[in-house]
Amino acid sequence: MAERERRHVRVAVIGSGFGGLGAAVRLRRQGITDFVILERADAVGGTWRDNTYPGCACDVPSHLYSFSFAPNPEWPRNFSGQPHIRAYLERVADTFGLRDHLRFRAEVLSMRWDTEALHWEVETAAGPLTADVVVSATGPLSDPKVPAVPGLDTFPGKVSHSARWDHDDDLRGKRVAMIGTGASAIQIVPAIQPDVERLTLFQRTAPWVLPRADRKITAAEKWLHSTFPATRAARRGLLWGIREMQVSAFTKRPDELGLIEFLARNHMKKAIKDPVLRAALTPDYRIGCKRILLSNTYYPALAQPNVDLVAAGLKEVRGSTLVGADGSEVEADTIVFGTGFHVTDLPIAQRVTGAHGTTLAEEWKDGMSALRGASAAGFPNFLTIIGPNTGLGNSSMILMIEAQLNYLADFMRQLDVLGPKIALDARPSAVQEWNRRIQQRMARTVWNTGGCDSWYLDKNGRNTTAWPGTTAEFKKITRQVDLAEYAVLRPPAGKPADRPAGPRTEVAA
Repeated sequence: MAERERRHVRVAVIGSGFGGLGAAVRLRRQGITDFVILERADAVGGTWRDNTYPGCACDVPSHLYSFSFAPNPEWPRNFSGQPHIRAYLERVADTFGLRDHLRFRAEVLSMRWDTEALHWEVETAAGPLTADVVVSATGPLSDPKVPAVPGLDTFPGKVSHSARWDHDDDLRGKRVAMIGTGASAIQIVPAIQPDVERLTLFQRTAPWVLPRADRKITAAEKWLHSTFPATRAARRGLLWGIREMQVSAFTKRPDELGLIEFLARNHMKKAIKDPVLRAALTPDYRIGCKRILLSNTYYPALAQPNVDLVAAGLKEVRGSTLVGADGSEVEADTIVFGTGFHVTDLPIAQRVTGAHGTTLAEEWKDGMSALRGASAAGFPNFLTIIGPNTGLGNSSMILMIEAQLNYLADFMRQLDVLGPKIALDARPSAVQEWNRRIQQRMARTVWNTGGCDSWYLDKNGRNTTAWPGTTAEFKKITRQVDLAEYAVLRPPAGKPADRPAGPRTEVAA
């Protein structure tokens, strides 16, 4: 028999990206310091730590893609690159004193709700613990998805995913196959094209691409924003307001997006002179149905003589030969998958077992749903940051994260008001009604009516990813917890109501 210590904390936060660090800051501002941040890697940053591919950058302006409570007047560009965003998150961890709460290499292996003790039993790679409340901030863009391509195991060269870039694989002079045409691919293609011998892009669906209004932020601007914070706030407010005004076209009147399609086509024509290639790169669905991409270099790269486009998905691999769905064959030395992430089938959901003995993945087998994007029925004191139907198609996810942090703060306040050792469990009727209203509104959005098959949709064709409204509306409806939407759970009769005081030792085989 071996002894091990099972520490108890008030809150366990899973993940140290924007959502996890934001949750930690908000807890500290609430006066809650008894928490840990469980991170499976050895550094903070989330998707901005993991994605290190050439050209990696954000497609949301920097002054909007940052916390309102942690402004950064020193952003180097309108659209900052991965190293600067990751450095920003490191500074957030330092500025707000989060280092002592971080537990690296502590991947959550399993979680189970204890219905008698009213807390979560959490098993991690760094040891077990219990927590009154768990905040899952693993994010939807954290676990890469690689399609099951027949014969892929026969490929003799390097195979990687954009989110797990192989920096040991020198692509200079090689024949590279890029699979996918999403947000990562349109940054990778122009970044590696000048160095490779041949680049073949397998395009299952052509993306809509608009110009990227990127430039260096001048020293004068940085000085102004540092010296007069109101100018920085005004810049952020302008960026936010412009995007809020665009929402109705995405969510209510997709036909109004025709002008944007015209601009995108014109953007393509400037770089792609070959009418055959231009036709292959022209999407056959309404703009906005898939995420609109921004790039000034993608189309010029595709027009270069060492680039080939296969306007079909990858069907199979035969050794070093890649076969497209159209029957075309190409030789490659390296394969890079830019095929997205497990968004509608979050891996963490398989590791969370709720009050009824079922996992979150089992409860979500017909589609994800959570009250106000945060609480799933049957999973007490468990909140998700960037949960179901909180995604955006045209603005900054940091705005949605901060709204959910408000909800987290009020959730903790409600627990304190209700008394010691209390849990809140979303009522199934409340979750169902919330989801019904979301799906009703979703029916007329461009994501559902635009004629595409996107990662916003789950295997059943339901949009369980996007938010069909403005960020201002979401902020308003997540300002406070409505206790009528929750069942209040108390300790069983005869059980003590006090929380465990400090670590306890238990015996394990």
